[in-house]
Amino acid sequence: MAGGQGTRFWPRSRRRLPKHLLCVSGRRTLLQETAHRLLPLFPWRRMLVVTNKEQAAEVRRQLPRIPSNQVLEEPVGRNTLGCIALASEWIAARDADALMVALPADHVIKDAAELRRTIRVACALAARQRCLVTLGIAPNRPETGYGYIQIGLQIGTDGANAFWVRRFHEKPSAAAARRYVSSGGYLWNSGMFIWQVSAFRAALDRVAPQVSETLSGVWSSPRGVRQRLQRAYRALPSVSVDVGVLQPLSVMRKDAPRIAVLRAQFDWNDVGSWVSLPEVWGCDAEGNAALGRTLAVDASGSIVYAPERLVALIGTKDLIVVDSPDALLICARERAQDVRRITDLLKQRRWSRYL
Repeated sequence: MAGGQGTRFWPRSRRRLPKHLLCVSGRRTLLQETAHRLLPLFPWRRMLVVTNKEQAAEVRRQLPRIPSNQVLEEPVGRNTLGCIALASEWIAARDADALMVALPADHVIKDAAELRRTIRVACALAARQRCLVTLGIAPNRPETGYGYIQIGLQIGTDGANAFWVRRFHEKPSAAAARRYVSSGGYLWNSGMFIWQVSAFRAALDRVAPQVSETLSGVWSSPRGVRQRLQRAYRALPSVSVDVGVLQPLSVMRKDAPRIAVLRAQFDWNDVGSWVSLPEVWGCDAEGNAALGRTLAVDASGSIVYAPERLVALIGTKDLIVVDSPDALLICARERAQDVRRITDLLKQRRWSRYL
């Protein structure tokens, strides 16, 4: 899934070059790292990328070994439910019982071998139980920016890390997040999903039939695909797969596809904003984290992204400094979530060259 805008990573993240198309953790972009982590579990010919028309050319340039027709272009963003449903229709046209793994393109996971092992276990569980599987992350703090999965009974044949899901909870209040973490009965929702395409389509038919009806037949012929997609996407709701499918399924008790969660053992960072990058880059003795050349004199706790130019800090504390060719961001570290307000202002003023 590679169609997001990454507004909290402005000014480096733009409409045509969002977060997942940037290098923030090494020489490869986040999209390239995601694809390479899956090799050799999935060869290039078994990978799909769902993106939008503004980013498609850059996606194909960054991943030239994925067949061009396997970069699917959404005419407009409709959140993860539309994205995953579109990919499932493409796969179902070729193999209705295929196993499908849906992964965001903008996560940082260093232990690729453990990720692949977990995906293998998840695929086996999804096929054997004909259930929907998600990967959960053991929380290490009461985070209010993530969704939570309430775990139920352990699935005995898959070891201590497989559970049936009781409920999905969207981003909680601080008090609820503290309660979830202290209870030990909740996992962060990683946004990674594994299931048979036929099982997912059955779930769609049960709780979101308008989505499956709207996308039915879009891949029926190579001719007219763009027009069919445009018509379909005008009617699709903009909703996440969690809210649109998994949450309603989790509260059903009769004749509903079951949902399982595997507790992941690999490291995970969803790189949600600039403040998540010290975990990726590391910090100096004063708590400064930087990508690029930085000099710090009596400065502490700052995050600097400046791959092209030298940045010097003197007597500062807890800043975020992001340099780009045509814009410079300086903000208090505690206000990182408000960076998206800048993009809102740019839209209001119609300064589209900075978006």
